[in-house]
Amino acid sequence: MSARTHAAVATAADESADSCCAAPLPVLGRDVTVPLVTGGEVTYAALDYAASAPALQRVWDDVAAYAPYYGSVHRGAGYLSQLSTDLFENSRATVAEFLDCRPDDQVVFTRSTTDSLNLLAATLPADCQVFVFETEHHASLLPWQDARVTYLDAPRTPEQAVATLERALADRDPSPSSRPSSGTGGPALVCVTGASNVTGELWPVKELAAAAHAHGARIVLDAAQLAPHHPVSVQDLDVDWIAFSGHKLYAPFGSGVLAGRADWLQDAEPYLAGGGASRKVARRADGGVDVEWHTTAARHEAGSPNVIGVYSIASACKALTEAGFDALVARERHLIATVRAGLAEVPEVKVLSLFGDDAPRVGVISFVVEGWNSSHFAAALSAEYGIGVRDGLFCAHPLVRTLLGGDPGTQGECGAPEAAPGERSLNAIRVSFGAGTPDEHVERFVGAVKELVRDGARWNYRTEDGRCVPDRG
Repeated sequence: MSARTHAAVATAADESADSCCAAPLPVLGRDVTVPLVTGGEVTYAALDYAASAPALQRVWDDVAAYAPYYGSVHRGAGYLSQLSTDLFENSRATVAEFLDCRPDDQVVFTRSTTDSLNLLAATLPADCQVFVFETEHHASLLPWQDARVTYLDAPRTPEQAVATLERALADRDPSPSSRPSSGTGGPALVCVTGASNVTGELWPVKELAAAAHAHGARIVLDAAQLAPHHPVSVQDLDVDWIAFSGHKLYAPFGSGVLAGRADWLQDAEPYLAGGGASRKVARRADGGVDVEWHTTAARHEAGSPNVIGVYSIASACKALTEAGFDALVARERHLIATVRAGLAEVPEVKVLSLFGDDAPRVGVISFVVEGWNSSHFAAALSAEYGIGVRDGLFCAHPLVRTLLGGDPGTQGECGAPEAAPGERSLNAIRVSFGAGTPDEHVERFVGAVKELVRDGARWNYRTEDGRCVPDRG
């Protein structure tokens, strides 16, 4: 941030710097109480971080300190506009540093991981072939519909994932535009998650990147579930692009990131056409319009950008870096061990896994309970214990159905089981946590699971709009 930036914008960051290394990190809403259907109130245990993590208190304070100085970025002559432009572009540099980007990489601000991957899909070269595992979140699975897509079966070990990709790349279809003697299949892209949003398991990203590059393909990393939990280095992993969302990185203000190589981004038409993406626009003699587009990240950032969302991501990146990922990872491993050990004591609980119990993972664990509809179980956790988890297929339908022994091709509405309470449905329960989770939350969760399985729900529930809710009638 330049000297032009008002000192008040930095006040919150300075005041909270000493507390950012606390374990757990302070998050907004940590003292919120919720009513229980059985009577009384309890502090809410937010254990749905994989969907959206609460804002770090540091992030909220930084945003609140900046908000009075908000102005439209770029080309504004006013003080607040210039201040906001400095803050916006310095946020870009902060994100690039957080991701350990290459010097010539571009950082494009988007709305989310989904938006980032759809942006990249719009920049694919002609005849590009895309390879994606069926295990991906829909944000990674679905944007490639206009390309030649090869969907790869779910691997059962990291080594099998690498071998599966290598075989697919070696056997890939030749590009219609490539010469028969050229020995190349044309442009190709691999899309892979860094950590599963269903099982939490870490994927062998560096090995997959090496396999992709060995076969002349590029790779994009969906880091939505990885970046909030582990350090991510574009250079060390050797990925070509990385995508993630602010709302999973303790910055839920509507922004995301696509960072990586500039050439495909520069060669493609702007993701959105409009102001900000254009450098020059002029009428032609024939009545038409000529447009010269930016070649920088602005090419794909048309319209007034979400300055507060972007700044919140930069604030979260700084907060996590200052807290130290070594300490954050160590604490999260303790929480994971607590949950897994507790669930292992309940024979009726089956934890879902691709790579096995010993696979490294982040704080995301999905499971089913014998004799329970997952929506019913999740509703009871919320209504009777003040614990917020998620149930359903987690926008990863093929993966969850594979893990549960169902048909990966069966369609289903995400998170809306069709079975009534007590009936079997092909969905699961997911508990997820992170840097802001206190021990008491996971301990309460483990205790609640054991109690529900042993004693059953203390309240009656009914199905309403496909979900189980307490019957208050």
